Amino acid sequence: MAISGIIGKVIGGTQYFHEDGTAEAVTAIEAGPCTITQIKSLERDGYQSVQLGFETIKKSNKPKRGHLAEAGGNLFRHLRETKSDDYEELEVGSQIDVGMFEVGEKVNVTGVSKGKGFQGGVKRYNFRGGPKTHGQSDRHRAPGSIGAGTTPGRVIKGMRMAGRMGGDKVTVKNLDVIMIDPEKNILLVKGAVPGHRNSVLVISKSVKS
Repeated sequence: MAISGIIGKVIGGTQYFHEDGTAEAVTAIEAGPCTITQIKSLERDGYQSVQLGFETIKKSNKPKRGHLAEAGGNLFRHLRETKSDDYEELEVGSQIDVGMFEVGEKVNVTGVSKGKGFQGGVKRYNFRGGPKTHGQSDRHRAPGSIGAGTTPGRVIKGMRMAGRMGGDKVTVKNLDVIMIDPEKNILLVKGAVPGHRNSVLVISKSVKS
């Protein structure tokens, strides 16, 4: 099947040792298995995509049960959409697993970044801070000027200031696939991915693969 992505969740960071003894920092991801729950078409939905279900559950509300009735009657905790090269080959109810990837190819990982709460400009935008000497005892982490006085006489939109940090949808691109374990549905990618442990991810094949 020519589906470009799969749903997974973060297991955690670890090390992977190659045969020559070198080690790499990797992130372990539980990728799939996922079930095709819906195939969206241009005629009915206005665009084409494939909806996948991940992590079966026992109870759900009536609208969701009706929506998933065609997918074999299984209920899923997470639903996400992805693209496909050939929608005619796909069937509702068929499964997708981590075997769709190959060691050495590049993937894009999309998730929700860790929430950091309310943070200042130094942590949120890497501001330098004020001078450390000449009597500036309370300016070490101050943001500085946020605009002119008379013209325009207001703070312009998009000004980088203190505020809520994290909790945003983030895509990390072109991560290398280091190892695949089809029996345990484990995928090891080089580097870090968005989100905390057990957070939901969408792993898709990179264009640069």
